[in-house]
Amino acid sequence: MIIRSLDGVIGTDRDLAGGGWRSRRLLLAGDGMGYSLNDTVVAAGEELTLEYRHHLEACYCVEGEATVTDLATGEEHRIAPGTLYALDRHDRHRLRTEHGVRLVCVFNPPLTGSEPHVDGGYLPAE
Repeated sequence: MIIRSLDGVIGTDRDLAGGGWRSRRLLLAGDGMGYSLNDTVVAAGEELTLEYRHHLEACYCVEGEATVTDLATGEEHRIAPGTLYALDRHDRHRLRTEHGVRLVCVFNPPLTGSEPHVDGGYLPAE
């Protein structure tokens, strides 16, 4: 059984931040679950263009509001608490926040924690 708290992750090597986002990695590949689980916060007024070429991701909104745009189709979707969006085709997308947003994010294959986050996505771990 794995027991881990958000407070126990904050300030460790599982707590990462970049341009307008902060991701606290509660589960990583080394935990052996077959997926990784992040608590992610995107600040108010951010516009992030993302594409995870090596991972599928599902995001469940627990706080705040945002708009996610599928950049292949131009289709926009409102994201609010209780809304899930899943990037099932490595979708290039834009996440635009108004008041900030907090997401619970699941990655498959799981993040190892050593992947570099460049050009809006994670590269495979070396």
